[in-house]
Amino acid sequence: MNWLWTCSDLLAAMNGRPVGNLPEGIIGISIDSRTIAKGEAFFAIRGDRVDGHDYAGIALANGASLLVVSEGKLPALGRLIAPMIVVDDVLEAMIRLGCAARDRSAAKVIAVTGSVGKTTTKEMLRHVLSPLGRVHASIASFNNHWGVPLTLARMPETTEFGIFEIGMNHHGEIRPLTAMVRPHVAVVTSIAAAHLGNFASLDEIATAKAEIFEGVVKGGHAVINRDSPQFELLERAAVAAGVSHIHSFGANPKSEYRLIEFAGGAESSGLWAGIGGRTREVTIGAPGRHIAENALAVVAAAQLAGADLDRVLASLATMQPEKGRGLRHRLKIGGGHLTLIDESYNANPASMRAAISLLRAAEPPAGGRRIAILGDMLEMGEHAAAVHAALAEPIVEAGITDVWLAGPDIAHLRDALPGEVSVVHREAVGDLTSYALGAVAAGDVVMVKSSKGTGCAKIVQALLDAYPEEMAEAGEV
Repeated sequence: MNWLWTCSDLLAAMNGRPVGNLPEGIIGISIDSRTIAKGEAFFAIRGDRVDGHDYAGIALANGASLLVVSEGKLPALGRLIAPMIVVDDVLEAMIRLGCAARDRSAAKVIAVTGSVGKTTTKEMLRHVLSPLGRVHASIASFNNHWGVPLTLARMPETTEFGIFEIGMNHHGEIRPLTAMVRPHVAVVTSIAAAHLGNFASLDEIATAKAEIFEGVVKGGHAVINRDSPQFELLERAAVAAGVSHIHSFGANPKSEYRLIEFAGGAESSGLWAGIGGRTREVTIGAPGRHIAENALAVVAAAQLAGADLDRVLASLATMQPEKGRGLRHRLKIGGGHLTLIDESYNANPASMRAAISLLRAAEPPAGGRRIAILGDMLEMGEHAAAVHAALAEPIVEAGITDVWLAGPDIAHLRDALPGEVSVVHREAVGDLTSYALGAVAAGDVVMVKSSKGTGCAKIVQALLDAYPEEMAEAGEV
């Protein structure tokens, strides 16, 4: 059997105590009793809302071959009979296991942070590196204090490329995570007004993101967006952290991986890039200038991790947008079709503007409308009114005449839009969902964008449930 971990290695790495007849090893690790697979270990992590120990029995019933539990919770498990590894604290034990996984690995490790584009960049790296070797990458946005060690602990010993997303809401959160990951290449995609309610300025956000450089291994690389006003701050931080090689990407003429020219389309993108003294023509299978900029970071990180440049560039052409991050659906309605652009995963001022640009690039057929369905951007703090109202400018510039809004903060955008824009506003997402289902029509191009916590993804799902999906013909939106 090709074990992810033998139980003897688990015990040693986690400083655990065996209880019962342990299996020889495990094939995976889960913290979710609902989705655990047969032969996996269930780590009973105590989260903010639930305690995994309460679901240990369900995990066993669903196929868990081993439980990892806290010593202090053992009495509460009662008469539950199962193979267990008992530890002082389950999350701390998973962190130790993640560090052990990194210690045993010979993989080239890439870590990605930034205010916008972390997950997209991580998924692009997964896509372009998968044809070149065994890739292990974070699933979804597992980028926090439990997501990073869980991803590390799940990394097979045979991995050749490890890709990790690292996020934060406050100062000091990236530092321990990058110390675990110890990347060969650290990427900062951008600095923007995300979590602005927790920081006094963009420079403060950049300083927090720059903690990623502290974990870079000796002789490693930093990849920084040269178009960012915080580039010099980030560069200084990388130097101070002892990073040996600092690289840049962007449209700035000094960029090592330079965006020379961009040609956007409704379904894909083309660009001319300056790489290593040569101008390369690159096709990307997803639209948007922000995607092209992230693609340059991907090319830089992949090449610095030892990947073949030509094969990386070729793979970009087959990349597709992810759910909630630009994925397009063509839906049958009223004898025609509408196009739904799902940007509902998350939002901040920079990603809102990027999504508005995507909608602008979409060309509806005669009689169709460009409709922006927007929800609140969360964690904006005292800046909420200003940043929501500021979206009026790019909406007007894009020629979008139909704007449907849900949430209390987005009302500031409603008040800032001029009279020629048709605006619908509802306080509750459910009320806007009901409105949207009856108001969309054949020919419309609908883009949904909001912070994840607003629940605006329910609008996307409601449209998908109400109208069947069809395949688009070549050349159509």
